[in-house]
Amino acid sequence: MVSVGEPQRDGQSLGELFGRFTSDLGGLVRDEIQLAKVEVTEDARRVAKAGGMLGAAAFAGVLTVLLLSFAAAWGLAEVMPIGFAFLVVAAVWGIAGAVLFVVGRRRMSEADLRPEQTIQTMQENVQWAKHQAS
Repeated sequence: MVSVGEPQRDGQSLGELFGRFTSDLGGLVRDEIQLAKVEVTEDARRVAKAGGMLGAAAFAGVLTVLLLSFAAAWGLAEVMPIGFAFLVVAAVWGIAGAVLFVVGRRRMSEADLRPEQTIQTMQENVQWAKHQAS
């Protein structure tokens, strides 16, 4: 069999040339798929590590907020009964959570997740194909 890059031999039939072409094309596709697998695997490892770090950062953030909330409640307990101090801190967090919920829900309802540019491009492709067919 003739390898890629060798000059064409005179006298090769169309079938032999087509066989060589499909073989070379198949090898190229396999090589590209293998390269894509390697790249995706490397990217997935990096993303997994970054995700783990973000998860640890979120956990540290939650602990920070929790401990600061306790500190605020104990600080308020110096000027009012301890039960009311914790209630004030809880009320502040409740109000903050409600405001974030309302704003987040509004933004979600306003979001348009349709890929407008892709839809437009596909419609143009369909129109082009119809024009070519006529």
